[in-house]
Amino acid sequence: MNVELRHLRYFVAVAEELHFGRAAERLHMSQPPLSMQIRALEDSIGAPLLERSRRRVTLTKAGEVFLREAREILARTTTAVGAARRAGQGEIGELTIGFISTADYNVLPPMLREFRNRVPGVRLALREATTDVQLESLLSGTIDVGFVLPPVDLPGIAYRAVHREPLVLALPETHAAAARPGRVRLARFADAPFVLFPRPLAPGLYDDIVSYCRRAGFSPRVEQEAVQMQTIISLVSAELGVALIPASMQNLRRTGVVYKSLVEPGPLTELGIAWRQDDPLATLGLFLELVASRAPSLPAESRNASQRH
Repeated sequence: MNVELRHLRYFVAVAEELHFGRAAERLHMSQPPLSMQIRALEDSIGAPLLERSRRRVTLTKAGEVFLREAREILARTTTAVGAARRAGQGEIGELTIGFISTADYNVLPPMLREFRNRVPGVRLALREATTDVQLESLLSGTIDVGFVLPPVDLPGIAYRAVHREPLVLALPETHAAAARPGRVRLARFADAPFVLFPRPLAPGLYDDIVSYCRRAGFSPRVEQEAVQMQTIISLVSAELGVALIPASMQNLRRTGVVYKSLVEPGPLTELGIAWRQDDPLATLGLFLELVASRAPSLPAESRNASQRH
């Protein structure tokens, strides 16, 4: 006879009750089949597990050892079943998240905090990278979801907008406009050097910024380029130019930099998430549910920046 989990449960019930009748009642079965199963178990093991008399049932030394091991096996089985069920539901495992630097100053921290509170068994692995690198990582499977800038137009990659905000102007504190209260006119900075990122990294946001300047009557004179928004702000602090940045970057306090809202109506910069459309990862599904609950008013898909404005 092969020893199965049910035999372990039968034996544990008898060993704990030390009475075949009570054990049978506990197992919702009749006593004769239970006695037969215990006998067959002892025959399979090759040693008596119980000493039986008319008045009582006691454990043999072999029975004591077998009881200890049987309890441990049953407990581990219960744990394994629960872990597998939680993994299938996305409650344990790992989720690899890519993000651009600006996400770290608006939606990313609260989303990560809430996700950890909802599913503490999931390990989060974070990868900071530009949008183009994240999209390559999604295609290669090295990240599961990314916080990126639109447009996203790749076969098999889904996109959802999660945050929109205006642009503000970052300027050196030594600039004449820095000490003046209130908003500033973008047109006033037509002759100023600008710090901007290379267009291939985020063509949608880049085109938004250039179009905004052109509507103000000038084309920005880009004298410095940087990949990360933090670096752009550092270059402003070094008095190498001014920069148009998403408003949430004002949360980055940098000595020598002043942030100003603008008089001219401007575009809303957009941040979204991208993921593999047919990815069956359960933890990803839970994360997408969280995103949908936090950004219910934004459309599920975004158009290109040139179409939005």
